[in-house]
Amino acid sequence: MDAKELLKKVRKIEIKTRGLSNNIFAGEYHTAFKGRGVTFSEVREYQPGDDVRDIDWNVTARHNKPFVKVYEEDRELTMILMIDVSGSEIFGAVGSPKRDMVAEIAATLAFSSITNNDKVGVIFFSDKIEKFIPPKKGKKHILLIIREIIDFTAESEGTDIDIALQFMTNAIKKRSTAFLISDFIDSHDYQKSLTIANRKHDVAAIQVYDERDAKLPDVGLIRAKDLETGSLIWIDSSSKGVRAAYERSWYDQQQRLNTVVQKCGVDLVSVRTDDDYVKALLGLFRQRALH
Repeated sequence: MDAKELLKKVRKIEIKTRGLSNNIFAGEYHTAFKGRGVTFSEVREYQPGDDVRDIDWNVTARHNKPFVKVYEEDRELTMILMIDVSGSEIFGAVGSPKRDMVAEIAATLAFSSITNNDKVGVIFFSDKIEKFIPPKKGKKHILLIIREIIDFTAESEGTDIDIALQFMTNAIKKRSTAFLISDFIDSHDYQKSLTIANRKHDVAAIQVYDERDAKLPDVGLIRAKDLETGSLIWIDSSSKGVRAAYERSWYDQQQRLNTVVQKCGVDLVSVRTDDDYVKALLGLFRQRALH
């Protein structure tokens, strides 16, 4: 993509996603993640209605009457976008390619953070860490991130979410809000890494998938290429058995994904490339606000 075309695409995404962030998501982002970062402020005497879990037993013992710890919200959060740039993200048979939707979702989240003066960082991953952009503030930084998402070419085509999660846990010291954005087409076991990452940070998962990932159309003999391994195979899509096996494979994969995120205590939203990701993100934010 030449510089002029790239700039045009960045500008288009900026206009759309910044408008969404300012109008539709105003307040939703902060409400969803408020109280995730809190700092100790002071102790004061217990008042009816205070949470007993906040009682400072040491101070209470010294004064022979109950005192509670008072916390204030740490307004400045750090957002980490963990973006899958493997070969399967290029795919898009119905609606936009997955990568285009991923770019818009990531941009919307990043612009939502500006109103809170939060830092945003990005981890691009395939089956290795492709690139790490450390967290920084500001519109200029976010536009750099959007340019990278649109124009980034991964060295590898495979997917290993486990490696990405381990990297984030080790590289990001301060507790952060992390969005893991992927189609989750991954044969590796990442449950342990996701559990550890979510204990240290606050992780939410966003699955972006194409309708053809889930369902095979009846169009006869298809020569298909696995975008992650490069292998070519012929598929007889006119066979009911083949189509049923394809759908069953997708269903099993989704069941595994749902089981993993539930066990890890991670919120998941799935959005198809021909669906409205705005509705999906709002659903995720409101789901988290109820926690």
